[in-house]
Amino acid sequence: MDDTYRTIGRESRVETKVKGSRFIAESRLVATVDEAMARLENIRKREHAATHHCWAYRVGLDNEQVFKYSDDGEPTGTAGRPIFDVIEGDDVTHCLIVVTRYYGGTKLGTGGLARAYGEAAREVMNSSRVTVRHLTQRFELELDFSHYKVVELMLARLKATVRDSQFTDRVRLVVEVRQSLAERLEREYVELTHGKAKIEAIDGAESD
Repeated sequence: MDDTYRTIGRESRVETKVKGSRFIAESRLVATVDEAMARLENIRKREHAATHHCWAYRVGLDNEQVFKYSDDGEPTGTAGRPIFDVIEGDDVTHCLIVVTRYYGGTKLGTGGLARAYGEAAREVMNSSRVTVRHLTQRFELELDFSHYKVVELMLARLKATVRDSQFTDRVRLVVEVRQSLAERLEREYVELTHGKAKIEAIDGAESD
């Protein structure tokens, strides 16, 4: 299975000027549509004197991915779509880009607007540093000390990370591994411990 996806490495803010108009582009990491809308509203409140707040987002993975964009009163197709084209072109998800415009008195025309919004989105995307992240699965393990060494070697081979460990009368571990290796970890763990140790899948996570 594919357990990787692309998103922004950091949130960023970039300002450009075109014929007197200020374009403030901001990127946000968002996990859901509701979070994207809430963070958009925060920008609107902060930049309440602005002429337009044009935006685009894409969230989710694979077949559950959703997106939306808005021109926010600019001529149709001149703002939201050019912003979204940057997100789509870089194949990024869990990302919201908002481009706030303060009108400077000179009309840019439809072509000029599309270029200005698209370039502002491109600048903030470059500043946000697209990165690849991995989906992971966590497991809680409980085993005898007699099996610990071979299990430790197996975890290292699969590049699993030990997130927590307790050594009492038995060994208890919380480990994290890439989702594509989760089934293999379970299978090898059962084989190495001859089915006498416990393993339980717990909440997954995301990592760089």
